[in-house]
Amino acid sequence: MRLFARLRLRYEAVANPGRAMSNSIVAVFGGSGFLGRYVVTALARADYRIRVGVRRPNLANFLLPLGKVGQIQLVKASILDPAQTAAVIDGADAVVNLVGILRQSGRQKFARVHRDAPGALARQALDAGAATFVHVSAMGVSASAPAEYARTKAEGETAVREAFPAATIFRPSLLIGPEDDFFNRFAGIARVSPFLPLIGGGRTRFQPVYVADAAAAVVRGVEDPAGTRGRTFELGGPSVYTFKELMQLMLREICRKRALVPVPFGLAAAGAAVTGWLPFAPLTLDQVRLLKTDNVMTKGALGLNDLGIEPDVLESILPKYLWRFRPEGQFQPARAA
Repeated sequence: MRLFARLRLRYEAVANPGRAMSNSIVAVFGGSGFLGRYVVTALARADYRIRVGVRRPNLANFLLPLGKVGQIQLVKASILDPAQTAAVIDGADAVVNLVGILRQSGRQKFARVHRDAPGALARQALDAGAATFVHVSAMGVSASAPAEYARTKAEGETAVREAFPAATIFRPSLLIGPEDDFFNRFAGIARVSPFLPLIGGGRTRFQPVYVADAAAAVVRGVEDPAGTRGRTFELGGPSVYTFKELMQLMLREICRKRALVPVPFGLAAAGAAVTGWLPFAPLTLDQVRLLKTDNVMTKGALGLNDLGIEPDVLESILPKYLWRFRPEGQFQPARAA
């Protein structure tokens, strides 16, 4: 009988995939990225129908099992193509923009992706009748920032506000989690290198936030537009660390001793100017400039607590995925602090 019941439920899920789903459609751009996969997962758990606009749908099939059968739809769309984005937005109740790049290549330029596209997307969403627009920017953005990344992110926020005044904007700090490009990258370097560089002496401050907490904030913006509409939230974790402290924490977690070598900004910039154009260069010149500015919440800013979300502490997250960089893997306990 139990087997029959399971088969019946499986048949009903396939035959009528929307049976237990909401009628609300959420259009998500950037859903296949680091933050995006967590946002899609959280939206699926909240029973939304999700339409994900991605440039290469064949590389985003891993998103489909995150929801019920038919709940998540992949649509080929570049955020730089208005006709393609319009097809994703059509009929959506909410639109979420998570698209961002850390380095420029080909048509993917900061000005186009961070400044021009978000404003155009917000205008399309408003014209299409979407009730909610959620835009994910970055912490520490400013029109006067030395890094083009931060300047264009700030200009993108302005464009979104002008096009869709009721938009909700989130500014996450350094996102951390199993797929992050920060701790995974430096832990990988520590496997083979006897030293790790501290750009600018490692004094830049960060307020890392767990990616699942940031995703929960985005979903809160979709679920509770009345409480978030027209507001900007800075998403930071409960503690602030310098770059050096983050490296020390990471090395302790992976049970490795490495020399931490201070590298002046000038020397780092010179090296990035020579190698930054390479596809796998560790740092670009713009990223060096970005490190000159602290990445922490501003005093009095709205944050995760204002959304009813208690952020996870960094020390509780790192052991969940950095164990694979230990010499003996999961069987080797981390060193005591």
